[in-house]
Amino acid sequence: MASLHLWLLFGLMPLASCVPPIFFQPEQVHISYPGLKGSMVITWTTLNKTESVVEYSLFGGKLFSHTAKGNSTLFIDGGSTKRKMYVHRVLVSELRPGSAYVYHCGSEAGWSDIFFFTALNESTSFSPRFALFGDMGNENPQSLSRLQKETQAGMYDVILHIGDFAYDMHEDNGKIGDEFMRQIESIAAYVPYMTCPGNHEWAYNFSHYRNRFSMPGQTESLWYSWNIGSAHIISFSTEVYFYVEYGLDLLFKQYEWLKKDLEIANKPENRAARPWIITMAHRPMYCSNDDHDDCTKFESYVRRGRNDTMPTAPGLEDLFYQHGVDLELWAHEHTYERLWPVYNYKVFNGSVEKPYVNPKAPVHIITGSAGCREKHDGFIPKPRDWSAFRSADYGYTRLHLINSTHMFLEQVSDDQSGKVIDSFTLIKEVHGAEAWL
Repeated sequence: MASLHLWLLFGLMPLASCVPPIFFQPEQVHISYPGLKGSMVITWTTLNKTESVVEYSLFGGKLFSHTAKGNSTLFIDGGSTKRKMYVHRVLVSELRPGSAYVYHCGSEAGWSDIFFFTALNESTSFSPRFALFGDMGNENPQSLSRLQKETQAGMYDVILHIGDFAYDMHEDNGKIGDEFMRQIESIAAYVPYMTCPGNHEWAYNFSHYRNRFSMPGQTESLWYSWNIGSAHIISFSTEVYFYVEYGLDLLFKQYEWLKKDLEIANKPENRAARPWIITMAHRPMYCSNDDHDDCTKFESYVRRGRNDTMPTAPGLEDLFYQHGVDLELWAHEHTYERLWPVYNYKVFNGSVEKPYVNPKAPVHIITGSAGCREKHDGFIPKPRDWSAFRSADYGYTRLHLINSTHMFLEQVSDDQSGKVIDSFTLIKEVHGAEAWL
């Protein structure tokens, strides 16, 4: 009789109580800048539907004195098991620029660990520091531990991950993506983790990238722009040139958006406030690798466009040159390469002695060697005329946006225990297309 009573008692309990607590536990926490003043977006994942809550407070104040609520979306992986997860997003607003906050996220069914972040300083005189890299996988993420330590030590204000995550997020019905997002939580939960799509995000029409990250804008993170310090940063997709089966219209929509965004950024009042224009996207226009990728071809799709589509798809080199883009950040090649200022395969150094002082063309950096299962890419034996420095070491790039005229970049080799193997200062006393005159 007692066993019958127990059966009746537990049989009448709500179904949710039979779900293991781990199904409600937040994981894969990461933050991003939404492009709105005094705001940050907190994103995380649970296996079952719960409330979406962030509790936060100023560092040193009463813990969790503020609460913000958001919502979750059901994401179904395209694999054979149609695995489900819930992606939660909460906009935290009215933050004090430059102030440190502590937070956790989740619901009464389960909370994350406690993390901290610094609200972005929105002054145009702010001198932010970035870590830049692409092509970091779940397997062999060699640069990860060094980036974890430096991020938590406060060395960076923003992370720019320039495409290719996990290798690949959709594998094993999305579980590889879960593992990767857990790995980067030790970086991405502390500083804005800003991203762009790479070729390894192709599966199911880039669905993992579109759903798992929370970038500004209304194009599911495929392209967007935002401001920080004296820079206007533009992130876009090179993949629209290669996966036209997903819709050639995306390529043209992005091109028109880029054109409009650059026109707005070049309005005199905007260029005066944010003189630097920096782009980030995955596949480079130029490279001196030997793997037969697009950038090894004389007429790169990204650089010159596609004439095998109807209508012809425009490239981006002329557009960026005409609007005075200062710095172009790329990845995809599993190497580091710094280019001389270049346009249409011609070098336009500022001078022989000071090539990066008032250069007459944009500067390109390829930084795709953070570490992944595909290991390194090789180089052609003889560098191109526009290739200034190259290395196959695992590593990443640091960028310090010093002020409206000076920017410092350096390459860290993880193979050489964090040694800086390359550095230069880009100096621009004039910005915009007139800088090329």
